[in-house]
Amino acid sequence: MATHKSALKRHRQSLKRRAENRQKKSTLKTAIKNVRNAPNKEAAMQAYNKVVSLLDKLATKGIIHKNKASNQKSKLAKFINKLPA
Repeated sequence: MATHKSALKRHRQSLKRRAENRQKKSTLKTAIKNVRNAPNKEAAMQAYNKVVSLLDKLATKGIIHKNKASNQKSKLAKFINKLPA
C-alpha cells in the first residue's frame, strides 16, 4: 500500500465511491427484477418508468455505460410489449 498522504486519500476515496456504486447497481438490479416480476402490464409500466429514470441517472454519472442503459431500456420495453393487456 502507498505511503504518500495523497495516495492514502485517493485509496479512501476509491473505497467510498466503490461502495456507493455497488449500492446503486444493486438498486438498479432490484428495480429491473420488479419490472420482470410485475403481476400485470400496468404495474410493469409503472416500474419501467422508474427503471428508465434510474438507468439514465446512472449512465449520466458514468456508473454504467450509456449503451448498456440503452440496451436494458430496450430489452425491458420489448418484454412489456409482449405482456398480455
